[in-house]
Amino acid sequence: MSFIGWPVPEPVIPEGTHPALADATRAAVAAFAGARAKHTRADLAEKVQMGADGTPTMRLDILVDTAVAEVVDKHRVNLLSEEIGVIDHGSSVTLVVDPVDGTANAAAGVPLSAFAGVVAVDGVATEALTCWLDTGRCWHAVAGQPTPYRTTGRRELDGAAVSLLRPHGSDDAAWWRVAKRASRVRILSTSCLEAALVAEGSTDAFADAGSDTHRIMDLAAAMVMVPAAGGAVLDVNGRPLEIDPDLTRRWSGVVAATRELAEELVSTLKEKP
Repeated sequence: MSFIGWPVPEPVIPEGTHPALADATRAAVAAFAGARAKHTRADLAEKVQMGADGTPTMRLDILVDTAVAEVVDKHRVNLLSEEIGVIDHGSSVTLVVDPVDGTANAAAGVPLSAFAGVVAVDGVATEALTCWLDTGRCWHAVAGQPTPYRTTGRRELDGAAVSLLRPHGSDDAAWWRVAKRASRVRILSTSCLEAALVAEGSTDAFADAGSDTHRIMDLAAAMVMVPAAGGAVLDVNGRPLEIDPDLTRRWSGVVAATRELAEELVSTLKEKP
């Protein structure tokens, strides 16, 4: 047997965080810690059902998502999650949640995964919190309010530090066009955490080169946090980023330190060979 037994710290949640979002984060971290203490790596990675987004759900995902759903029931707000889908309590407030972003990392014991949650009011994202599950470190932002994070402010792709989703075949050429111009390329396999690193200025940009992998919960926190820090979030194909209960929708998200860099990434990814 192979358990992942090292301690998971409590999340450092900023004061003033929406109560439902704060409680959901605490519940997610507690469920994540409990799952790793009780289950083997193989158990955590086992695909146990089909998620609401139409992709297989690992055991770790559903354990954490179930804990978040209990918080939603307590606060009587709605839920939009890639695993459980929609829970409708008739509230104007919806939590848009990625319970474990980077599940494959987490199940294997790679300490790069995150919980990401967004408070949406009547479909508009108003507040976001991303929690790095292995450290308890949290990034929080409220739309229209100052944030302590600032992006690097970089405007040019040449020489930038860029995180990318792995190439998926159809986007190989676009992936390499960006990689050849960047000074550093990272593949961390956790979009929500990578977006938070753009917001705080640890890296210049993050992108899906065109595989349409992202669901809205992969990008929702970035949609609040990154613009507040001076950056921009776009879709490679110009599609609007919308909080929508239709989880079949996908995007190729680009998260960048400035709008200029985001637009240059988009144009580079869309270049004809």
